[in-house]
Amino acid sequence: MTLEPGEKKTLSDVRMEKAAEFLRDAEKTLKEGLYRTSINRSYYALLNATRSLLILEGSNPLSHEGVITMLSLHFIKKGLLPVELGKAYRKLLSLRSEVDYGDFDEAGRAEAEESVGTAKDAIGKIDQVRKRLCAEL
Repeated sequence: MTLEPGEKKTLSDVRMEKAAEFLRDAEKTLKEGLYRTSINRSYYALLNATRSLLILEGSNPLSHEGVITMLSLHFIKKGLLPVELGKAYRKLLSLRSEVDYGDFDEAGRAEAEESVGTAKDAIGKIDQVRKRLCAEL
């Protein structure tokens, strides 16, 4: 996908708005005791925030694994984001997969709270880098 700098910024902003919406959903469903849904929304909030960053580098992976691979390649290995963020992303992806596809997996309040906290922290770090890159476009 070849985009002009303004198009990249616009798409990045749209994806970050979606991430913020999904994070609000995760917090709301946590309060309502819908722990599986909260974990799911936490993951998708982080996914969209990550995609909002990747598009600024011209990267638009189509798979979940592709997103984490490109995040690692373009931002973690270059020291722009901490290694812990990649680990947290993978953990949240795994937990989301368990609650979405596991027949007998139970998700409790603790897992949902951790997921929301992980997503919120990671999105904050991603958005700092994203804003800096947007300013450079």
